[in-house]
Amino acid sequence: MSHLSRTLRYGASYAVLSAAAFASIFPFYWMLVGATNRSADIIKGKASFGTALWSNVGTFFQQVDVPRVFANSAELALVGTVLTLLISSMAGYGFEMFRTRLSERLFRLLLLLLSIPFAALMVPLFVMVARSGLANTFAAVLLPTVASIFIIFYFRQATKAFPLELRDAARIDGLKEWQIFLFVYMPSMRSTYAAATIIVFMANWNNYLWPLIVLQTPDMKTITLVLSALTSAYTPDFGVILVATVLATLPTLILFFVLQRQFVAGMLGSVK
Repeated sequence: MSHLSRTLRYGASYAVLSAAAFASIFPFYWMLVGATNRSADIIKGKASFGTALWSNVGTFFQQVDVPRVFANSAELALVGTVLTLLISSMAGYGFEMFRTRLSERLFRLLLLLLSIPFAALMVPLFVMVARSGLANTFAAVLLPTVASIFIIFYFRQATKAFPLELRDAARIDGLKEWQIFLFVYMPSMRSTYAAATIIVFMANWNNYLWPLIVLQTPDMKTITLVLSALTSAYTPDFGVILVATVLATLPTLILFFVLQRQFVAGMLGSVK
């Protein structure tokens, strides 16, 4: 009886996991299949690979300045990721290493600000950007995001596992605090930085609402804005849209596969 119940339990577990895996993988499969089919076949629900891939790719490259669009997205994602990791990790390090009553209150206030939806901040942010003359610039997109409250919280929690003995030894060797941060803390927290890199890069690469508001000329558009424009057409070509979706997904997939081991270690809070 125990063997039967164990078998049933394992069978139920595998069934649930298989259903979850199918639900997770099927959208990617449909995206790849759709990119090879014509729009009419996609509307009919064709779930097998077709022969229209290169036709869809050619149409996409004719309709969109692909090098410019991807260069814009890459610039925003890379610069935003570097700035966010640097500034937010410094803030997380400072909040944990230099704890005072005032800093604790400030940190609680920052966490409270996480409850404010971005939609409530768009109007005052846009007014600030417009008055400062930064409208329709990449700086307008990047500046509101470089001090990410979530990433500050993430680094502060990860810093709790940072060995204080390393910091004390570095101080004995005569290193200043900024040198400890650059040459001791950052190398020791590389797994945390790898995990944060994936999170921040994906957020910047997929950013849509704020760039839609502040980037107002075609030569400044990113891939997410182009995808939105393609889907909002009077007669959208779903094959072209799915080709664009596949191309837009590749950078984040590549980054994740390159850093997946460090990502798992970073999410578990390991320090090496």
